Amino acid sequence: MNQHILIIGSVWPEPSSSAAGTRMLQLIHLFLKEKWQITFSSPANDTENMIDLETLGIDKVHIEMNKSSFDDFIQELNPSIVIFDRFMIEEQFGWRVAKSTPNALRILNTEDLHSLRRTRQECFKKNKPFETSNLLQNDITKREIASIYRCDLSLIISEYEISLLKNTFNINSELLHYLPFLFETITSDERESWPTFEERKHFVTIGNFRHEPNWNSILYLKETIWPLLKSKLPEAELHIYGAYPPPKAFQLHNEKEGFFVKGWTENSAKVIQNAKICLAPLRFGAGIKGKLAEAMLLGTPSVTTAIGAEGMLDDDSDWNGFIKDDAKEFAIAATRLYTNKDLWQQAQQNGIEIINTMFQRKKFTSSLVSTIKNLIDNLEEHRKQNFIGNMLQYHTVRSTEFMSRWIEEKNK
Repeated sequence: MNQHILIIGSVWPEPSSSAAGTRMLQLIHLFLKEKWQITFSSPANDTENMIDLETLGIDKVHIEMNKSSFDDFIQELNPSIVIFDRFMIEEQFGWRVAKSTPNALRILNTEDLHSLRRTRQECFKKNKPFETSNLLQNDITKREIASIYRCDLSLIISEYEISLLKNTFNINSELLHYLPFLFETITSDERESWPTFEERKHFVTIGNFRHEPNWNSILYLKETIWPLLKSKLPEAELHIYGAYPPPKAFQLHNEKEGFFVKGWTENSAKVIQNAKICLAPLRFGAGIKGKLAEAMLLGTPSVTTAIGAEGMLDDDSDWNGFIKDDAKEFAIAATRLYTNKDLWQQAQQNGIEIINTMFQRKKFTSSLVSTIKNLIDNLEEHRKQNFIGNMLQYHTVRSTEFMSRWIEEKNK
């Protein structure tokens, strides 16, 4: 049976700007391959970097928050599946979906656990170590966990986050589905097409400047790590790319220091593939890091932190380079990797192994499609087993509905 999917996006997909955009595009292609009909809606404004959904055969609909016009829209559309992109969208539209199309399967695409990222960021700013107990004291955690319970299924990108949800919050595994990035196998022919060690030069880092973990890592590079690296490799340069760079980012640009702030690039693959090493000294964050996965896909070794490698690998010896949290050790590792061809080639091979064993599109696609079909066939029984979700749905629908209707009347 062909399904009709309504995706409610917090933003329009921008795969050239963020890992979240790449993730959404992978989901879209997964559903299109099943020949399922897709309507993509969002309350966000159009952007210059968004993909052209219509060319993919996807209906694009702009919706408004706190407007009953959405109720009419979804009742007429009558989708069999609704996907909320991030928990904030489920908070805003979930009660309307449940009320207007109660038989639609409700799926939450978390992207990453926002509560984990936000709590880590708060701990970092307070200069205290992160502990899972910190999550329990954060209001955003309560909101995100409630959203997971209200949905029939949540897509989780990292095995670390799956474990956290099961063991810390005791969420039933039937409500969670592990879905990492989806890639094709890297073949020997692809590897032979990559630029060699000798043909590459300089360092690269890339990431959306609006994403706080990325901006913090750029400042960390500028103030601490790059001066250490530059003293060891005076001819090397660091090229920094990313969407939506603010004026303060370009103020960091300094050619004498070899610190080049380039801004957005239309072809991230080209700049990563021509670099010798990708640097990602992330000090807080969550999920799987798109820049590190893309580096592996293009044969570019990397140096990152434990936060950067989380959800992909924990063991430094099998990483696509090095995992170092200390700034001095980070710079030493990057220098070794930059100057040692044998070490660099082994790191590249490690990256191939990670992609080819952990992120295979075929394996995870069939699993998700099978799970969705099974839930649709057994939705009533599945929801009976989720009492907490039913309870939260009842109270949330009432409280959120009254608030939303009050806002709507106020705006009139």
